[in-house]
Formats: sequence, C-alpha cells, structure tokens
Amino acid sequence: MRHYIYDLLLENGISENVAKYLNMLALLLALLILAFVIDFITKRVLWRISSGIAKRTKTNFDDILIANKLPRNVAHIIPLIILIDFVPQVFSDFDLVEVIIEKTLKVVAILLTLRILRSLLHSIRDYLKTLPQYKDKPIYSYIQVFMIFMWVLAIFAIFAIITGISFWEFFAGIGTASAIIILVFRDTILGFVASIQVTVNDMVRIGDWITFDKYGADGDVIEITLATVKVQNWDKTITTIPTYGLISDSFKNWRGMSNSGGRRIKRSVIIKASTIKFLTDNEIERFKKIELISDYLNTRSKEILKHNEAIGADKSVLINGRNLTNFGIFRKYLQTYIENHSAINKDMTLMVRQLEQTTQGIPLEIYAFSSDQRWQNYEYIMGDIFDHVLAAVKFFDLEVYELGLPIRND
Repeated sequence: MRHYIYDLLLENGISENVAKYLNMLALLLALLILAFVIDFITKRVLWRISSGIAKRTKTNFDDILIANKLPRNVAHIIPLIILIDFVPQVFSDFDLVEVIIEKTLKVVAILLTLRILRSLLHSIRDYLKTLPQYKDKPIYSYIQVFMIFMWVLAIFAIFAIITGISFWEFFAGIGTASAIIILVFRDTILGFVASIQVTVNDMVRIGDWITFDKYGADGDVIEITLATVKVQNWDKTITTIPTYGLISDSFKNWRGMSNSGGRRIKRSVIIKASTIKFLTDNEIERFKKIELISDYLNTRSKEILKHNEAIGADKSVLINGRNLTNFGIFRKYLQTYIENHSAINKDMTLMVRQLEQTTQGIPLEIYAFSSDQRWQNYEYIMGDIFDHVLAAVKFFDLEVYELGLPIRND
C-alpha cells in the first residue's frame, strides 16, 4: 500500500519529493480513519458486552465499572496499538517525525494506562462504600497514595522515553534529587503518614462529629483524603483540614457520646447567697406540700428532730443543732426531678451538685445525660429542664443572680 501510492504518484508526473509528502499524508489519513473506526466499533462492542453482563449479575460492581467508564477507556487500547504498529510504515521516509510520533504515542499509552487504572480504583472505592464495614473508612486516601506512586513511575517512564535513557538509569539518577522530591511532596508524605495513623488508631471515621477549634470546624466528617479532611459544619459550610493536623493538633471527636446512648447536660444556675437560710418548722410544713420531696422531708425531719433531742439542742435559736436549709431542699428537689424526668438516661451519671462560690453567688449544677442525642431534641430537653428549674426557684424562697444595671438619672 505504501509503495503503491508512492509509485502511482511518480507515474503521474509528481516529483519524488512531493510524492513522499503526499504519500505520507495519504497513509496518515487512512491510518487515522482506520483507528477511529476501530475505536468506535470496539467501544460499542465492549459497552454492549459489559451492559449485558451487568444486567445478568446480582452484584452492582459491574454497574459501577461502567459508570466509571472502564470499558470505554479499555476500548482505546486496540486503536492505540494499531497506531504504534503502523507509524513506521507511514513515516518511513521521515525518520525524525517517526521518532517524535512514536515517543508521543508511547507517552499516550502510559497516560491511558493511568486512566484505566484510575477508573478501576474509583470503581473499587465506590463499591466498597456500599458495604457497611467499609463505609466509614478513608479508602480514597489509599487510592490517592497508590495513584501518586503510579504517577511518579509514569513521569519517570515518560522522561526516559523522551530522553532515550533507560528507565532504570533514569530512576537511579533521580535518587540524587531525592531531597528536592521530599520537599516537593512534603504535604503528601505527611498526609500519607497521618492517614495511616488516623486509620490504625481509629481516630476519625467518615460520619463522625468532630470539633476542631483551630480550623473552625464543628460538624460531620464527609470525606477523608490523603491531604485533607472535609467537615460539613452545622451551618452547612465546608471546612477543609489538613490530614496531618489530626495528629499534630488537638480536636474533639463526639463519637463516644454518640455510641454511649446519652448526651451530656452540664449547666448551672447561680443562686444568690443572701437568700439561703435555715428553715423553721412552719416553712418545712409548707415545703412538704411539694410532692417530689414530701417523703424526703417527712423522713429527714424525724431524723433531725431525734438527733437534736438526743444532744439537747436549744432550738430557741435556729442555728443550734442540725437544720434543713432551703438551698439543700431545693438541691434535693432538683435531684428527684431529674431522676424522674422521662428524657434523662438513668443508666448514666446523674447528679445535682453545688459548685464553689463565686462573686455572683453559688452555682447549682445539673450533671446528667439526655437519652436523645439529636441536637434539636437535646436542646429542647435541656431548655425544658431549666425552664422548670428557673420557675421553681421562687417556691423555695431563693433567687437567681442577675447582673443589675445602674439606674440612670437623666
């Protein structure tokens, strides 16, 4: 074919030099048309075969392969092989062009291999994400590491092809520039090491709620890659955190709370110290009408009376002997109220405690866990509890501290 066109041109009076160029262009056009037709046919055949197999199988892995265009990328292999084989025939009279085209096609072959490999790895990633045991694992990080390694090898191979040096000689020469390579890929190396530590130590999973004050992150982890961790904050913004930041800085992972069956309530009200007092018998009788502490007051009053009689306490002065205080009774009331609250997890720590006095007053803290961990419901439960606490204070002759504003005399 090559000589036929060339000879035909010479017979028609075309000069030898022009005939070479016209012969090359004719053969190149024929080769490109052939490659295009074969590529089109191969894509159609592979697509029909893969689609037919995907419909018959129960697994969805083959569907994912098609979605990631693996058959389509594989279809390019045959036309590329044909182009590489026939290039010497087309450019036989143009040695320099032949070398350039051959090297270009070999580079394209390397890039096509990487593309096929990427489609396969992405298909594996997407398939593993459908399995419960791999859903929260940073699979993409390992794929990125492998692809970076393959890209480095591909770049070495491409430079070896372009320069004409053998791959292993070129690879050995690169060793002298290893310090520069490490500097260039510093973040990638740090991210790789960090992703391994994060996975091995199970520090973070996809779906975990984390709080990272340094980067302003407060929300769910939606993606873990080699270089970054993406967190969708509660306001729906996305915060990107360097993967190595998870091991170099401190952050809070709320997974333990999510798995525990409760969400902590730790809030206090500040009681004015000047409103705390010993209780008289009449006041105790009045408080006995409060149902949650009625039994407690009956029992406790008898114990105190018995003790005071035993020691001969002079109760004409209220401070003598043992006494009940409105603050202590209020603390017992809140303890009983929390213990009977339907939204509180009774299997976890539950207490009402008095904290150290401050300049504003005495903090009375409720420490408990709500059984519902969802944020909206948790806030409602906590608000409901403290609505009751603030409303109940006055029934015990106590007052909550409020910062007073100075009166202006305009």
